[in-house]
Amino acid sequence: THKRGMNAMKKLLPFLLLLAAASPAQAMDFGFDGYADVRLVLPESETAWLKGGLGKLRYGGGDTKFEFAGAAGQGHVLFMPEIMAVAVVRAEPEQRRFFDVLEAYLRYRPVSTSAWRWSVKLGAFFPPFSLENSELGWNPYWTLTPSAINSWIGDELRTIGGEGTLEWRNEAGTFQFSGALFTRNDPAGVMIADRGWTMDDRPTGLFDHLREPDATLIAFGDTPPDSTPIFAEYDNRLGWYAGASWDDAAQWHVELERYDNRADPSAHEDDYFAWHTKFWSAGASYVLDEFTFLAQGMTGSTAIEPFDGFYATTDFGAAYALVGWERDRWRLALRGDVFNTRNYTTYGAGQFGENGKALTFAASWFPKDWLRLTGEVLVIDSKRPERAVVSLAPEQTGTQTQLSVRIYF
Repeated sequence: THKRGMNAMKKLLPFLLLLAAASPAQAMDFGFDGYADVRLVLPESETAWLKGGLGKLRYGGGDTKFEFAGAAGQGHVLFMPEIMAVAVVRAEPEQRRFFDVLEAYLRYRPVSTSAWRWSVKLGAFFPPFSLENSELGWNPYWTLTPSAINSWIGDELRTIGGEGTLEWRNEAGTFQFSGALFTRNDPAGVMIADRGWTMDDRPTGLFDHLREPDATLIAFGDTPPDSTPIFAEYDNRLGWYAGASWDDAAQWHVELERYDNRADPSAHEDDYFAWHTKFWSAGASYVLDEFTFLAQGMTGSTAIEPFDGFYATTDFGAAYALVGWERDRWRLALRGDVFNTRNYTTYGAGQFGENGKALTFAASWFPKDWLRLTGEVLVIDSKRPERAVVSLAPEQTGTQTQLSVRIYF
């Protein structure tokens, strides 16, 4: 998987160089932005999912500690007004490699003098399903930790292919329609099925793997630890998504999307399987003076049929509501999440379902344009029978407190 991904990036490089050579030097524009983030963390006591546990948060183990949460940089090259190349790279100690790529794409958007405008993107990028994660590196605007929905999107979804967007603008606002065809997202769904929902601000790099829960491996007679590739292709079938949105440019924004990776649930490579994942997502935002209200809901399913006579399906759903307040150099937010999964197999209801809820409060202060100080408290309660496999009570409540110092450059 890593070699195929590197080969794809190498194939893209000559094209970028050709564009650079063909563009007048005075028309090219370069830019770079980034940040580095260090934190004081008081984590929940349950072992974090990144360490093979069934904890729902990024950090676990219960001991107060300083953490290097990561650094990210985004560079762009504007070859001409219509063509731009963008790459986002992250440094983070828990990745397979210290440096990994989050996004790398070309965008073509011709200048429009009418009510209609269109654009296309080619490469690897996050799908446009989030109202919170608008910051560099798939970071949320209001909090440190995204909602369960947008945490999962960062963990398992990436558009590796092409996306087209069509806009119609008038005095009242803008209608936007988008659609994409993509590849290398066949494993999407494995984590929501085997691990369940989590809340973390560490999106998966393009060449990274994610660790399976130890409890899942033990339940199926395997020996932990093990990890699974997230961006891989097993059946040579294209996936798709499509969406529509309305923005009145003043207060309201509403959107609706449909996603289907069209994976063949019987396809696999060695011990890694394609998961047929599909879902609906809907979101809305409303701005009233200094207050912003966000809400998003998602419902879908993921399924495998690794051999004749056996299937496993996980139905999943989640929703959140957030209220944010912003004035001068202060930003406050309160968010509530609910989430669930239901697991069914050939033999009946499985043990990998769950129910949960979470409450997050975050306060950010910007004493300088290049400095953000954020305190966040996140309380999460979930019931997952799978915990019994590793001698834990099915229901666990965890609290994660973080103080972040983020320096922008």
